[in-house]
Amino acid sequence: MCIPLPLRCLATLLATLLLAFPSLACNAPAGYAVPLGGAVSPDNNAIWERLVLLAGGNKADFVVIALASEKPEQAAAAAIEALTRRGAHAEYLPIPKRAPSDAAPSAAQRAWAERITAATGVYFTGGAQSKITDALRPYGNPSPMLDAICALQARGGVVAGTSAGAAVMSERMFRDPPDTLTVMKHGPVPEVDVGDGLGFVGPGVFVDQHFLRRGRIGRMLAAMHAERIELGIGVDEDSGAIFHDGTVEAIGSRGIVLVDLANASSEPARGALNLRGIRLHYLEQGDQVDLATRVVRPATAKRSGQLLEPASPDYAPYYADGSFYADFLGDNTLAIAMARLMDSAAPDVSGLAFAPSAETGPMRDLGFEFRLYKGVGSRAWLANQSGSQRYTLERVYLDVEPVRMAQPLHTPWQATP
Repeated sequence: MCIPLPLRCLATLLATLLLAFPSLACNAPAGYAVPLGGAVSPDNNAIWERLVLLAGGNKADFVVIALASEKPEQAAAAAIEALTRRGAHAEYLPIPKRAPSDAAPSAAQRAWAERITAATGVYFTGGAQSKITDALRPYGNPSPMLDAICALQARGGVVAGTSAGAAVMSERMFRDPPDTLTVMKHGPVPEVDVGDGLGFVGPGVFVDQHFLRRGRIGRMLAAMHAERIELGIGVDEDSGAIFHDGTVEAIGSRGIVLVDLANASSEPARGALNLRGIRLHYLEQGDQVDLATRVVRPATAKRSGQLLEPASPDYAPYYADGSFYADFLGDNTLAIAMARLMDSAAPDVSGLAFAPSAETGPMRDLGFEFRLYKGVGSRAWLANQSGSQRYTLERVYLDVEPVRMAQPLHTPWQATP
């Protein structure tokens, strides 16, 4: 018997149905999936206010899940404070690690599923993403809580998460991979480096976080190529991507990158990661992209600014030449290089990714050359906002080639006699 409140009665009924049909999928949502790239400022109104608005405004009701965090109560408290400050109700859900494989749903699990069913939004904190998937899909079986989250999203609710909470949103995700260059050189280990996520963003899209700040384009390309995934979304810190109705919208202070391998090619015989014809799009606050057509719709401020279109006779870039980047996987280097390319007369810009190490074997000298260039449909929108230049970039092309690095990389300088 439920207590005599309509919402709680409905929650009890839906939670009971979810337990009876535990295979509900998260791959055709009607609601919103919002991966956030990590390090989200509590003062980032563009993100927090939007989350509350999407979840119902002053009727928004969030449950916060901190499974990934080393200090879950502390992480949950920070998220709850940010949400409630914007007018939402938010509550911490203390879900523990996964239960034994043969255990029936406990009374606590049923209560948590019921609480999720009554909510309008779910928020995952950061940490280790494998802790989230292992708890919500123990031994590959969806838990009552996961089914309740899927149902919440299917009826129009919001599923958001930062860092680890963003990684779990794709059907396949990074679990706990090594550094980016190791993944590029040796490939991701299936079910160790890459495993099953929870699929909140829908099928066929790979999500990675801390993307520009930590130079993760290389590891995303290696994983997408190995997993045969055509589309990826890299979400930078203090920024997010709103997935809804076939579109993605960028929010936050930095940006997101859409990585498209639909027309990319590779030569397996070369014996190392190589890709040509990758298409990249860079979006900032308010920019949108249609996932089916890959057409970008810039925010209003960008549309009112300068259009940079290399195929147009009116193309007037600011820079005369391109640039070379010795560390292409550096902090925000990808975004800087893409913007420099589109605002210069140079046909391409390039850079390297490599790391001196004590590694032995055939991959010891392996590095990678990244070349960005203009092609069919390349264009950019430029606006001056708050004293800085802000770009939206569509169809910037990228090739990644393996190269042999000299060993040692440098020797002491000797003056010429």
